[in-house]
Amino acid sequence: QVQLVESGGGLVQPGGSLRLSCAASGFTFSTYAMSWYRQAPGKERELVATIGSGGTRNYADSVKGRFTISRDNAKKTVYLQMNSLKPEDTAVYYCYVRPGNWWGQGTQVTVSS
Repeated sequence: QVQLVESGGGLVQPGGSLRLSCAASGFTFSTYAMSWYRQAPGKERELVATIGSGGTRNYADSVKGRFTISRDNAKKTVYLQMNSLKPEDTAVYYCYVRPGNWWGQGTQVTVSS
């Protein structure tokens, strides 16, 4: 049974940082690309970042230079380091595996003073 469990969300002030984690199980983690999506209130879900099985990274233009995606295959975990956070980064962040269309339950990130 595939499980994706996100953690690390919370309330942070503008300019602050958070690190999200997504712990995976039930599939061969190291062979799959992993992605982070987010969905803000009243908006469609959007792709934030993807890391390939070989480590290739891609980012949405809105987060380039501020967010970093990484993975630890031994821990079966993908991370999203978020720096210089802005109020417009407020959203529920989801872990996603495209080949299986697997989603985590999401973790709330709120950027507010």
